[in-house]
Parts: sequence; structure tokens; C-alpha cells
Amino acid sequence: MSRVLIVGAGLTGSLCACLLRRALQNKVQIVVWDKARGSGGRMSTSRPPDCLSHSADLGAQYISATAAYAESHHSLYSELLSSGVLQPLDGLIEGLQQKDDTKNYMTPLGMGSVVKHFLSESGADLMYEHHVTSLYRRGASWEVQRKHGGSETFNAVVLTMPVPQILQLQGDLGDMLSVQQRQQLDGVMYSSRFAVALFFHPDVVFSFSWTAQYISDNFCICYIAADSRKRNSDVPGCGPSLVVHTSVPFGLQHLEREKEDVQPIILQELHKLLPGLPEPISIKCQKWRYSQVLTSVPNCPGHMTILDQPLLICGGDAFSHSNFDGCVESALSVLNVLKASL
Repeated sequence: MSRVLIVGAGLTGSLCACLLRRALQNKVQIVVWDKARGSGGRMSTSRPPDCLSHSADLGAQYISATAAYAESHHSLYSELLSSGVLQPLDGLIEGLQQKDDTKNYMTPLGMGSVVKHFLSESGADLMYEHHVTSLYRRGASWEVQRKHGGSETFNAVVLTMPVPQILQLQGDLGDMLSVQQRQQLDGVMYSSRFAVALFFHPDVVFSFSWTAQYISDNFCICYIAADSRKRNSDVPGCGPSLVVHTSVPFGLQHLEREKEDVQPIILQELHKLLPGLPEPISIKCQKWRYSQVLTSVPNCPGHMTILDQPLLICGGDAFSHSNFDGCVESALSVLNVLKASL
């Protein structure tokens, strides 16, 4: 039985694991490693330190499906909608600019529930706090080493983390990249931003009517969402949550600062935009060094094969485009290569 390691428990990695399981059933052992303490990646959902407030999506906020992708990825959308993981987003989003044929979907249990759904369907051996540091070719296998020691061997490895983290891997990977591949990977650019979640007491009711708001005239903040309202989530005894995303220029300007030093600046600007906002009972700040892909690998089919045997392949939104359907395209592309190889 082939052992396949998927590095990264975000959307691309989780969907790839799910699709591979459905394609090859029990002919393959699927292992997923992630360096974080939980799944989701940039689609993770954060819980408050207590149970008094709703959770909050600090990364991706909702899923926008164009008519073309709604058709080409119909089976996945249908699966997520029928299982209740996705629901139509009906709340008012001020300042939203998109095409008329685009439909927006929200996740009642948070964006992380999409990733959890696919991981559950995959039956993969899921390991958190497994930080891959190096890859070594050992005949027909890969030896994959982890931070703090320990290594395992696999017949195929799929790398779905951000490209700069792929390029940081030690071992044999660097020598196997062609000059063109290295140039393509070096050319991938990401936006950076900070996100802040504010968790409120159950007695709090927001005075504004919108669900989310895009802001164009603030140097710091570009988006605010009443996260609990976005999800139509009204649980008795559970307070609302608010999510704030900074602009890309602000994120770039403060990227190398500690998030604890940047959080007060964001909160100060938030209170200018929403005067009279009640005091939260807790706050969480997240720095997204790799937020969205600004420049992807050009002319890419959704993946990059570094070695055919033993298979080493890269996937993710850097090899397609930076949204839900881009990750789906990449996962489908990676799946085709895995099926042909295993």
C-alpha cells in the first residue's frame, strides 16, 4: 500500500486528501501533517477563550462562486450545501463589488468547518504540530524530517503550504528544482495583513444594520464583519463576535512588528469607525504573513511536479488563484497526478 503525505491541513490539502480517498479507496494510506495546532490554514475559525461568545473567522470570510465555477465545481458545492456546511449569505455587505452572476455562501459553523468536512471524509491520519523541515530522497521513497526530531518515509509527498515555506525546506528539494521552476516559485507574491477578532458579552447588541462592510477611505482597516450575524447564528447565551481586517499597505508597513504592538493601532481606528462600540470581553490578533496570492505561478496547471518518482508535487492557490475555487482547481490537478503515479 502506498503512503502519501500531504503537508498542510488547509483547503487544498484537505480536499486533496478527500478526493484521493474517494478515488483510490483503501489502496492508499493518506497522512496529513500541519505545523499548527489545528486545521484550516487561512480558513481557520477561532474560538474565544471562554464559551460566552461566538467563534470568529480570522481568515477567509465567505465563499464567492461565479456561475462558471458553480457549474464546473457543482458536485462539491452541492455536497457542502446538502450537508449544511455552506448556506447562502443573505446579510447586507456594504461596499461589496462583484459580478451579478456571483453567489456568496457562508458557513454556519465557521470557515474552518469546510476544511474539517473534507478531512473527515478523507479518513486521513491527521497529525498537528508536525513541522516539516527537510526532504531526502531514499530510493523509491521520501524521508520527511520534522522539527524537534523524528522522520518518516512516504511513497509520495504533496506540499500545499505557502511557496516561501516550500523554498525554505532543507534536504534534496533545492537540488531537484530546475532553474525555471525556482524562478517561477521565487516570483510568487503574497499580500500581508492583520486580522483582529473581538468577542463580546451575551448582552451586547450591535447598533449597526449591516452584516459586513468594505471600507475604502481608512489607511488601516479595509473590512469589518459582524461574524455571528454573517452566519445567522443566534445562540441564546452566546455573545456576538466582530472581525476586522487591515488593508494590505498597512499590513506590509507593520509586517515585521509584533502583533501585540499593532493591535492597539487597529483598535483605535476601529473605534473611530464604530464610535460607541461596547468593550469586548476578549480580543485575538492574527498576523497573516501570507494572506492572499497577488502573483501566482504563470501558465500553471494547478500544480508543479518537482520529481516524478518518487513523486514530489506542489499545490495550492499559488498554482491557480487565491480563492475557494482556485484551491479546488489545484486539488483536482494534484489528484490527477497522484492517480497516474500511484
